[in-house]
Amino acid sequence: MKATLLALAFLLELALLVAAGWWGFTLDARWPARLLAGLGAPLLIAVVWGVFCSPRANVPLPAPAKLGVQAACFLTGGLLLALAGRPVPGAVLVAVWAVDKALLTALGDPV
Repeated sequence: MKATLLALAFLLELALLVAAGWWGFTLDARWPARLLAGLGAPLLIAVVWGVFCSPRANVPLPAPAKLGVQAACFLTGGLLLALAGRPVPGAVLVAVWAVDKALLTALGDPV
């Protein structure tokens, strides 16, 4: 069960990056701006995640702060999907992440 939840967490992290890219590439702007946003938004989220949330994070945070950063990343991804005209997938992304994180926490997995 725990391995399945961890695999789902990884897939959700990938979906988060796709959501950020989707938003950027669907902006109502000229191609250079869409390219910058479509590549820049996922890159920014990946950097934040890598610095604060990865198992080998450069800035180790206490569990509540790490959970807060993770929640902020996923809420941002959900909001970006909503702004791209996909509010239901955005809400599903955030909800599935929250359930997955709650189940992992209940099974004793560190944040």
